Amino acid sequence: MRTRVTNRAAGSEPHARLRETLRYALRTPAVGPLAALLIAVAVFSITTETFLTAQNLSLVLQQSIVIGTLALGQSLIVLTAGIDLSNGAIAVLGTIIMAKLAFEGANSWEALLLGLAVATFLGLVNGLLVARLGLPPFIVTLGALTVVFAVSRLYSHSRSYQVTSGLLLFWGDGIQLGAVLLTWGTFLLIGLYALFRYVLADTAWGRHIYAVGNAPESARLTGISVWRTVLSVYVTAGFLYGIAAWQALGRIANADPNAYQTANLESITAVVLGGTSLFGGRGSIIGTLIGALIVNVLRSGLTQAGIDSLYQDVATGTLVIVAVGVDQVLRRSGSR
Repeated sequence: MRTRVTNRAAGSEPHARLRETLRYALRTPAVGPLAALLIAVAVFSITTETFLTAQNLSLVLQQSIVIGTLALGQSLIVLTAGIDLSNGAIAVLGTIIMAKLAFEGANSWEALLLGLAVATFLGLVNGLLVARLGLPPFIVTLGALTVVFAVSRLYSHSRSYQVTSGLLLFWGDGIQLGAVLLTWGTFLLIGLYALFRYVLADTAWGRHIYAVGNAPESARLTGISVWRTVLSVYVTAGFLYGIAAWQALGRIANADPNAYQTANLESITAVVLGGTSLFGGRGSIIGTLIGALIVNVLRSGLTQAGIDSLYQDVATGTLVIVAVGVDQVLRRSGSR
């Protein structure tokens, strides 16, 4: 009898370890997105002949750079329980300012710095309206989206500007390894994510961001300046949108006021698919990078599979809804 009990207990140990491993995986935001990315890559590699090629994978990576940088700024804002619908429009205005000034004969450094400054300033304006006036982030950034888009059209006279400056095109250059092009923009993207991974995990500012997003009143009672934290996040995000504008010029040497019209939705999709909660206070910055890769892997794989772009939008939107639903379920189960 004792032997049976002992054997039964010993047999249950692997199951207990498996359950604990699954619980840990569910509590780790980046695990789910990574699994989804690997599954998507495997499926498209089997169903298409051209997906798993060095040239295509290189293209997917390059296409992820601008959205990945926009999603990084979006992640910081979403972690504070906010949202930014204007990030794509801000980046487009940044490209127009940089390209137009350089086209008209201005110094490339001056054009670059002014574009970065304007993007950062717009992040500051959004942050002040949200943090100091207490306006809803959705309404503020929706209004900013409309205003900034109109300003881009007015400033550019609704025309595009060709870019020839080596400085503005810098992030599009890189190292050619056979059919694979590793651009400097790729290294910058990885460096930015590594930097903010450290900042969020190992600095007081990063801990304040999570605290404010999770429970702002509790954060205030512990001595955290909630409005300063939120404001600093929007300013930082604005600067990142300026970097994304610079990267966009390296990606396509043409500044068009009509470009990146769905970039705000794609960045939000990357954040949500990456496991960051839209309710704030929970998420992984590395998960956002994986989410950006998922978005572009889906686009590339479905295109090569011959799926209409409208059905691609249906698939992406469905994934977002499922991801938000899973997040809601996990939050409810965690609060019990």
